[in-house]
Amino acid sequence: MAPGFGSADLFRMIGSFALVLVLMAALLWALRRLQSRMVTQNSGRRMQIIESLSIGPRQKIALVRVGDQEVMVGITASQINALAHWPDRAAKPGSTPSSLQNELSQLSASLSATGDAHVA
Repeated sequence: MAPGFGSADLFRMIGSFALVLVLMAALLWALRRLQSRMVTQNSGRRMQIIESLSIGPRQKIALVRVGDQEVMVGITASQINALAHWPDRAAKPGSTPSSLQNELSQLSASLSATGDAHVA
């Protein structure tokens, strides 16, 4: 036998590589279908995390919807504090993102004015 690859070995390697690619594509397709199913199943839940913002290595602020209320919470490594709550934006006609920004700035100003501890 001569050293090196023969044509049969080359076809076997190409076939194995193609099989691995097909298996990876099938797995990706299955995971996407599973993810879309999980999203539709979670839509009936009463509590959802709408958005979260990391403000430090182990701190974040999250906006959580519970029923028809939205609650802003501060999350640290050792505790969770409710910072503000208001009715759901979808329930209020005429509410805009700028009005939400105004409420957040008013909340920040009121917390600073009272000297309450901030989640930092």
